Amino acid sequence: MIYRPLGRTGLTVSEIGFGAASWWGKPQFSEAVAERLVHAAIDGGVSFFDTGASYSGGHAEPRLGRALKGRDASGLVVASKAGTFAARGRVGRDFSPTAVVASAERSLRNLGLEVLPLLQLHGPAIAELTDDLRGALQDLRARGLVRALGVNSFDPAVIAYVARLPDFDVVMVDYNVLRPEREPLIAQAAAAGKGVLAGMALAMGHTGWQVAKLRAPRDLWYAARGLLRHRREVGQGARFGFLNGLPGMTGPQAALAYVLANPNVASAVIGTTRPAHLAENLAASGLALPPAVMDRIRARQAERLSG
Repeated sequence: MIYRPLGRTGLTVSEIGFGAASWWGKPQFSEAVAERLVHAAIDGGVSFFDTGASYSGGHAEPRLGRALKGRDASGLVVASKAGTFAARGRVGRDFSPTAVVASAERSLRNLGLEVLPLLQLHGPAIAELTDDLRGALQDLRARGLVRALGVNSFDPAVIAYVARLPDFDVVMVDYNVLRPEREPLIAQAAAAGKGVLAGMALAMGHTGWQVAKLRAPRDLWYAARGLLRHRREVGQGARFGFLNGLPGMTGPQAALAYVLANPNVASAVIGTTRPAHLAENLAASGLALPPAVMDRIRARQAERLSG
C-alpha cells in the first residue's frame, strides 16, 4: 500500500480508503462479514476509514466502532461526518452549532475514540457555514476532540468556497472517470493546502455495468439506488467499458488507477461488501495506466462533456 500526505494536516493516509457506509453498515448485512472486511482492510494496509453519522440509517458508524474494537487504531485516520442524521428511514439535516458538536461527541462514543482524526461537514450549503458553526468547530479542535476539519460536498460551488476558508483542512469530492470536471476544483483546493479525498472513486461500478450483475439482495439494493439517483451516469459508464478489458488489471483497478494518477488526491475511497472485491481494490495501489489508455479515457470524457 502506498501512503500520501493529507494536505497540511500532518496526517498520512493510505491511497485507497475504506468507506464504511451503504449496504456494509446495514443490519441486513452480516456483522461478522462486515467486521472481517475491516480487519482485512487494515491487514492490507488501509489506514483511512470514512463513515458518517447518517450512513446506513445511522448503523454504519457504531458498526465501524465495534469492528475496530481490539485493533490498534493509533495509526488509523478515522473520519466521520456531521450535519446529517438518520431519521425514520430518511436523512435529516441540522448544521446548527449545537447539533454539530453533539454529533461529533456522539461519533467519538460510537467509534470508541478519544480523538476524531477528521470531522467533515456532510453536504452543507454555503449559507450554513456560519461564523457560529465555524467557531464551534474550532472549539472542538481546541478541546482536543477533533484533529482536522473538512467538508464533504458534491456541489462545486461549496468546495470552491471552502477552499478559501482557512478553518478547513480537507475536502471530499466526487471524483472518478465520469467526473473529470472536478480536476480544476481539486487543483484549487490542493493549492490552498487542503487535503483532497475522492469519494465515488469507482464511479459506482457503472463502467462495468454493475447494475446488471445481480447475485444477491445487496446487488438489487445497489442497482435500484444507481438507477434511481444516477440514471445518467449508468448510461455514461458504458463509454468506459474498455477499462474492463485491459491487460494486467481489472476494470475497478483501472478506475482507481485513474483517480490516483492525480497527485493532488490523497485517498480514493471505496465501498465493498465482498472480500474478493476488497482484495482486488487494494491491489490497485501503485498501478499506473499506460499513456495510451489515459488518452482513450480523455477522449471518451471529451465526448461525454460535448454530448
